[in-house]
Amino acid sequence: MLLQGPNVALNTNIQPKILLFQTSKKMEVSSLHHKNQIFCCQTSSSSSPSQHSNPSLIGKVTPQVHGLSETIVGVLGGGQLGRMLCQAASQMAVKVIVLDPLVNCPASALSHHHVLGSFDDAAAVQEFAKRCGVLTVEIEHVNVDTIEKLEQKGIICQPKASSIRIIQDKYLQKVHFSQHGIPLTDFMQIDNIESAKQAGDLFGYPLMIKSKRLAYDGRGNAVAHSENGISSSVAALGGFSRGLYAEKWAPFVKELSVIVARGRDNSVSCYPVVETIHKENICHIVKAPADVPWKVKSLASSIAQKAVSSLEGAGVFAVELFLTADGQILTE
Repeated sequence: MLLQGPNVALNTNIQPKILLFQTSKKMEVSSLHHKNQIFCCQTSSSSSPSQHSNPSLIGKVTPQVHGLSETIVGVLGGGQLGRMLCQAASQMAVKVIVLDPLVNCPASALSHHHVLGSFDDAAAVQEFAKRCGVLTVEIEHVNVDTIEKLEQKGIICQPKASSIRIIQDKYLQKVHFSQHGIPLTDFMQIDNIESAKQAGDLFGYPLMIKSKRLAYDGRGNAVAHSENGISSSVAALGGFSRGLYAEKWAPFVKELSVIVARGRDNSVSCYPVVETIHKENICHIVKAPADVPWKVKSLASSIAQKAVSSLEGAGVFAVELFLTADGQILTE
């Protein structure tokens, strides 16, 4: 799963810093929207916004500081990742403004300006973009159609809208990664109870049933332990109309994560592999570096870089992975 950052977009000659995560997976397919396509995937070898601050200051370009042009970086979303982005950007003399509907969002205290407004509202995003030299996101659940229109008008958006669209739809994300040879578990779209039962027959139980969109921090996931449990799992996710897919259970022994920074020149750089331990489906502990063999770290880094390289645009991405008992690495 992929969960992005403008630092490398501004200057690809500097050592990348974590400005933004995004969280955000080979067989041939004829269409991304093909109904009930079964994917047998390869595995790895071993409202106008208002603003808090003086609007006359926003968007002004001042002389260079520490070699970096003070391009205003606009971030859609002001959550904890946006706060981290502001922290890193301040060390590089980069001004960051955020668009978020919450008055006291985590990033508000550290951003150069906090503009009140929804990052899913087309009018708010378009008005916000006028104040930015480059536009990025700290959460994938944004108005992608609006970002695409801004790109067509020449607004610099990183990563590209096409990448954000892939990341925010977990099924589309898996189709994309399967087409690029990224190892992951088998999966298929399910539209009704019959196709869900078919998935159970093919993949066995327990069976993971997931929502295509708005699935994060354990939300949008349900486990059917038998065919009798499919109906309740589907109901827990809001029904088939929400857009669901089934995934073969991954018998993992550890969950790993790799932060990958990508520049506008398509260069990539990885941070050390870490292990994540979850509590109630929320990341509770991060062990850095991960206590796994060197070969596992090398394979995990290679897969993460390949996944990010398949996307478009600059940013900092978190690639989440499963490590199985037999040494396979699967993209979540």
